[in-house]
Amino acid sequence: MVFDQHAILGFIAVAIGIVGYIPYYRDIFRGTTKPHPFTWIGFGLLNAVTFVAQVVTGGGPGAWVTAITTVATFGIAIFAFRQGEKKITIFDWICFCGALMGIVLWKMTSDPFSAVVIVTIADLLAFAPTFRKAFLRPNEETATLYFMSVLKYGISLFALTIFSLTTAFFPVAITIANSAIVILILTRRGQTLKSHFSLT
Repeated sequence: MVFDQHAILGFIAVAIGIVGYIPYYRDIFRGTTKPHPFTWIGFGLLNAVTFVAQVVTGGGPGAWVTAITTVATFGIAIFAFRQGEKKITIFDWICFCGALMGIVLWKMTSDPFSAVVIVTIADLLAFAPTFRKAFLRPNEETATLYFMSVLKYGISLFALTIFSLTTAFFPVAITIANSAIVILILTRRGQTLKSHFSLT
């Protein structure tokens, strides 16, 4: 039997993604993690857009992780409205509106790369409220999820059937963003990555 290395890496990235969401959902149910609803509804919408763009431009198995992320983030968004962050600031509203504007701009462009760039910027805007909350209340976020996201998106890059700016731009940017929030959370807690996992 001949194994497609792209498919194998795609499955590995998806598996890491699923495993990464388990502690986040667990901590939501425990009440220790309080997801920001604006971030997660934005993530759900924008990952859905990115998945479509990756598929039509030949992303192949490298796009699978975006698909599973779309489902998982919409799930978190639902819980976020019930059990998540309640202190919504003007900054959060500005970022959320900017993320939604990104979707509008995406619909107005016919160029896949432009669409991915717009969606990536919008995704980072959606991420901003969680960065703010993580800085102020780092114990209300689960660093494990973001660390696993670094791994899954990093592996998904090698699973791309066609590696191009259009297919790779989003996962590269999100890998950097997830790395940044892991560093932020652990720094604010006074932890290292090793000590964090030893406590998880």
